[in-house]
Amino acid sequence: MQLDRVWLIVRADSAAARHAAQLCAEELQSQGVAVTVATSGLRADPYPGLLACESDLPDLAIVLGGDGTVLGAARHLAPFKVPILCFNIGGHLGFLTHERSFLRLQASPDPAAAGEGSESLWQRLREDRYALERRMMLQAGVDKGDGLPESLLGSGAEADLHSALNDFYFRPTSDDVSPTCLLELEIDGEVVDQYRGDGLIIATPTGSTGYAMAAGGPILHPGIEAIVVNPICPMSLSSRAIVVPPRSRLSIWPLGEGSRAVKLWNDGAHATVLEAGDRCVIQRSPHDCLLVELEQAPSYYRTLTRKLRWAGSLTDAEPSMN
Repeated sequence: MQLDRVWLIVRADSAAARHAAQLCAEELQSQGVAVTVATSGLRADPYPGLLACESDLPDLAIVLGGDGTVLGAARHLAPFKVPILCFNIGGHLGFLTHERSFLRLQASPDPAAAGEGSESLWQRLREDRYALERRMMLQAGVDKGDGLPESLLGSGAEADLHSALNDFYFRPTSDDVSPTCLLELEIDGEVVDQYRGDGLIIATPTGSTGYAMAAGGPILHPGIEAIVVNPICPMSLSSRAIVVPPRSRLSIWPLGEGSRAVKLWNDGAHATVLEAGDRCVIQRSPHDCLLVELEQAPSYYRTLTRKLRWAGSLTDAEPSMN
């Protein structure tokens, strides 16, 4: 990998992430790399400014934070095919991130050291000792009676579109009435169900371990290209999660009283509001997220057992000797 320009994206409320970013920036700048440091969080969105003001796109974006910081980077950088390298510093579960131990800025001083972890991170990247993992994303457009965004109709324009690496979900907006809504789902032109309940989640395989899993949905390996449709607390026992092909086109309508507007969220961030009669169309994004993988033998199942604290046994946390 060529390392001439790097963006360091730092979780806004993490002192540990800011400290790590300072060390990274100093190390890279000492090697002649142009470095831009920006903070990202609920109230800090650095990407419009970076994309407007920076003269060139980076060779690499390094994210220091948790999964939420990674999701923000993916939504903005995937269209530009910028690789993202993530480290869990100041985050929580960290499904999408490397452990902090991989952030080795300098090579080991011990000449006898060998193998993974003995060389510096920058040396590994320049020598292409990594893999690029593609993660499918979703995009959504809202038709308020004036037509859908052109890109959902096959054009190249992407104005007024929302994207997500994890999921889109629909939840009621009002706190003054019971937090339920009625949503009609159409898949590829065919009405599938009307969901009455707390909302609806449309998730990628990456997002299947997020809100969709918490709502009782299935866990999909990220190597599977599919879309999860998962109701949130449905009032009908027949409303179940379903998994549909990645090329499916999903249309969602809020039904019922005009006062029961529905919020659309993407990756946990507020996207827009749908009124009765509006239509939201969700389909696979033409852009994949590019995640840099440093582990030589990564295991999704090992990540699941570690992050979700699966023991595999009621009496012993160690694997059986079968």
